[in-house]
Amino acid sequence: MKEFDRLIEIVTTLRAPDGCPWDRDQNLYSLKDKMIEEAYELLDAIDNKDIDNIHEELGDLTLHIVMHSLIAEEENLFTIKDVLNRISDKMVRRHPHVFGDEDITKTEDVVKRWDEIKKIEKKGKVSNSILDNVPVSLPSLLKSSKMQKIASKVGFDWKDINDVILKLEEEIGELKSAIANQDKENIEEEIGDILFATVNISNHLKISPDNALRQTNNKFYKRFNYIEKHIQSIGKTFEECSLDELEEIYQIGKKELKTKQ
Repeated sequence: MKEFDRLIEIVTTLRAPDGCPWDRDQNLYSLKDKMIEEAYELLDAIDNKDIDNIHEELGDLTLHIVMHSLIAEEENLFTIKDVLNRISDKMVRRHPHVFGDEDITKTEDVVKRWDEIKKIEKKGKVSNSILDNVPVSLPSLLKSSKMQKIASKVGFDWKDINDVILKLEEEIGELKSAIANQDKENIEEEIGDILFATVNISNHLKISPDNALRQTNNKFYKRFNYIEKHIQSIGKTFEECSLDELEEIYQIGKKELKTKQ
């Protein structure tokens, strides 16, 4: 594809001796944080259903993939063609119902077969735990979700959602006890347990805890911003408003913003 070849040519030029000093200074590891940042910018664009921004952020992520691949090629590690061939081979291999003669029609069976094929591919690789496939650097919420899903597949999970909710209530009780004892170390541990139990509830209900929290963060931002604009319009500051006043404005904003959705 000429458009893809054009991007490769641009990045190659940037990496050349007479190219851009910043681009030349990058290596396989220096761009890690930038790539994560771009991924989250894409998530924001998707959450906001901002098509133009989704378009742009997909391009930014593609740039990182090309940059990493070309750096690897310079070091004789692998090439962009190797990257594309590897993912293409994987997609064909893990979709035998599309590219082979297996008969699979249900989504849940597709996921099950994917996991079976993945397990065969990983066979022979030394591993201390089935949880080792979960990336260490994943955000904690996503990591909790992935670990719990893996544990659930081998039967280590409650079958009934009510049991998971009871576990959450139990953890809240333990947090209250830790707070009463002013045990800071235990308080931190119990907050972690509450978050972990909440993630398990999300998994049982097939809801992404990361998506759920991101939506709540966005919702809080809009409602809090409503308060900021309101108190500014009446010539007050936060310090001049009581908590009851702020809560009243918050509730008004909650209703108004809901009607605009």
